[in-house]
Amino acid sequence: MAKPSRPSDPRNSNSQLRTFFVSTSTAQRRPILQTHRMATLLIDVIRSYTLAEKFKVHEFVVMRNHVHLLITIDGAMTIEKAMQLIKGGFSFRGKKELGFRGEIWQRGFSDVRVTDEESFREHQQYIFDNPVKAGMVSSPEQYPYCSAYLRKVKRTAAKAAKVGAAGGTTKVVP
Repeated sequence: MAKPSRPSDPRNSNSQLRTFFVSTSTAQRRPILQTHRMATLLIDVIRSYTLAEKFKVHEFVVMRNHVHLLITIDGAMTIEKAMQLIKGGFSFRGKKELGFRGEIWQRGFSDVRVTDEESFREHQQYIFDNPVKAGMVSSPEQYPYCSAYLRKVKRTAAKAAKVGAAGGTTKVVP
């Protein structure tokens, strides 16, 4: 029986984490993602792969015709495969669940390797600022198709649950 090989260099280990800032656009930059149904479906696809531990998404924003992600993958995953999962998963579900016809994504994507905390924060801020600079909202937490908004909703729900568990009164509307 052959002994399994072990990577001698720790950089070759499958546990090596790498973080990327990734951008991808819709086919011909059409505003395909502007509807609530399309944007929330894409968010659901991203969340499903995150929950399946395929990768970790730190931040994201779904704009009308493009998406930005701050994503960490391990050594068993490539950034190409992660984007194939997201784009392919969304295309499949968009066609199956929403009856979308035609091409959804432009070929390829752009990525920047994030190697330090400063770069992470700069790309994070870029994601936060995207809907604000586009004039859609005055703060990132107001834009419903981004990670900042979802975190705010989660915090609000957690506070409400905490108040309810502490014996606060809840008004029930029939």
